[in-house]
Amino acid sequence: MLAKLDLAHTSPLTSEHARQLDGLLETLSPEEAIWISGYLAGFVRRAQPANAASAAPATGGTPITIVYGSETGHAAALAERAGELARQKGLTATVVDTADFRPQDLKGVKRLVVVTSTHGEGSPPDTAADFYEFLHSRKAPRLEGVKFAVLGLGDSTYEHFCQTGKDIDKRLQELGAERIHARADCDVDYEDQANEWIEAVLGFFSKEDGPSTPKLSVVQGTGAGAVPSASPHPHAAVVHDAKNPFPATVLESIVLNGRGSDKETRHIELSLEGAGLTYEPGDSLGVIPQNDPDMVEALIEALKLDGEEPVPAGGAEIPLREALTRHYEITALTPRFLELYGNAAQAGKLRALTAAENRSELMAYMAGRQVIDVVTEFPVEGLGGKALTEMLRRLQPRLYSLASSPAAYPDEAHLTVSVVRYDSHGRHRKGVASTYLAERCDLDETVPVYVERNKNFRLPADGSTPIIMVGAGTGVAPFRAFLQHRQETGAAGRNWLIFGERRFRTDFLYQLEWQRFLKDGVLSRMDVAFSRDQEKKVYVQHRVLEKGRDIYAWLEEGAHLYVCGDANGMAPDLHAALVDVFQREGGMSREQAEDHLKTLQREKRYQRDVY
Repeated sequence: MLAKLDLAHTSPLTSEHARQLDGLLETLSPEEAIWISGYLAGFVRRAQPANAASAAPATGGTPITIVYGSETGHAAALAERAGELARQKGLTATVVDTADFRPQDLKGVKRLVVVTSTHGEGSPPDTAADFYEFLHSRKAPRLEGVKFAVLGLGDSTYEHFCQTGKDIDKRLQELGAERIHARADCDVDYEDQANEWIEAVLGFFSKEDGPSTPKLSVVQGTGAGAVPSASPHPHAAVVHDAKNPFPATVLESIVLNGRGSDKETRHIELSLEGAGLTYEPGDSLGVIPQNDPDMVEALIEALKLDGEEPVPAGGAEIPLREALTRHYEITALTPRFLELYGNAAQAGKLRALTAAENRSELMAYMAGRQVIDVVTEFPVEGLGGKALTEMLRRLQPRLYSLASSPAAYPDEAHLTVSVVRYDSHGRHRKGVASTYLAERCDLDETVPVYVERNKNFRLPADGSTPIIMVGAGTGVAPFRAFLQHRQETGAAGRNWLIFGERRFRTDFLYQLEWQRFLKDGVLSRMDVAFSRDQEKKVYVQHRVLEKGRDIYAWLEEGAHLYVCGDANGMAPDLHAALVDVFQREGGMSREQAEDHLKTLQREKRYQRDVY
């Protein structure tokens, strides 16, 4: 329950309204109050006219429109942060998802800030595809008089690093807009660079507007996850996020594969009791992993370092061994590491590889190699622990689709983890987070976790709506949560699961649970594709082609389609199969079929969670 606030003296409400609201607040938990704040923000936003994003208010200077394209939520969070900071500076700013931004509104925008991630091999996020295509189409308007800046997020281990941001930045300039600040291309370790960029861009607009009186912003963001920007109430619940994760106790860790499988897939159950964390089916759990101690020791030995040398990490000075275990990425290579280490080692080969014109050669060299391979191939004398850590990026959380519904398992989070092990360049490799969870997180030990929202992978609000779920391997995890949730909430809609793995006998993940869902009538239909049970491999996209008539019929009846799995192989192949289905069953041209899929995406009836 929240403590009583003196609203009559701290708000613009009438005394009667203040009394009524104060009475309500006394009965609410912190979580309920947060939810209501988001609901009210959304209510206010819905009450605004459709072109509110481009309408200039009477105060606050020329409005800033901040649009974001986000896959995992990081771009969205940065955009909301920029909007909040703008309002604190007395600027007028509107934050909008590219999925909700109307192309015709672009003509009315005078100040445009774009924050976007890059998905897969250089593609825009699904939610930003329409915005991206409109900008690059012949329909895009001339933008003389528009001032803009672009912030890109990406992963430098991919060849097309921050490509979406680069493309949008270039296109806006081609359309006549004026770039007021250089584009920032942020790696996964983006916080400091992004914050500096946001400050610089808003600083430009502040100087342009002249002195103004900062405004008190009541609510940051919109929707159920919105939080008040004022100081938190002394009794408010602790917020757990990537910087302040919750230590979740391991309750179960079970191998799902049968004897003889060449894979190891684990079902892991974690306790969230006391965390105050809430989630919905479709969200992910962020896991803060630790590096393999053997890999840490190998690196220290190869560079002849002192494992007890104090180095900066996590805001303090700690022993190098601990820093390399808990704070720094020591497996995945980055162009920045190769450049800095190449200079320290005076390695001509590395210097040549990191030249801008050799990006493809650089990616080829990085493939399958890790930091230990580089320091072994190019030894360097006298490199200290501090110098090494300055070359490395921070160890990043790993996101896993939640395989449970809180309606079925209150205060628990279930994960489906494929344990990564392979050989490359003469060394045995291990996935950082997957082997951390499988090998070093025993029962009753704790794992640092937090919830990562995914508003773009949600069950339909109407429980009577049919759904089709297509998942390969661990991509089936969120669909276990979907079915649990629909069973617990009594949703009447039909549910169809199409699942793919390697072998029926050893790799049929959650087989008994699917059979139970079928028996109970929760799962209306299930089709499977086991790729290695016959000479010719069969994948989920082949099942989609086979069952195309029924899939098309379900979609025509209003079904929602969900896809979860590999972004580089399964997802594009499945997308192509759906295009073929629409051509064959709907009598569409290829262009019409592609447009139909885009329409389904815009209507939130075709949602993907791919990685």
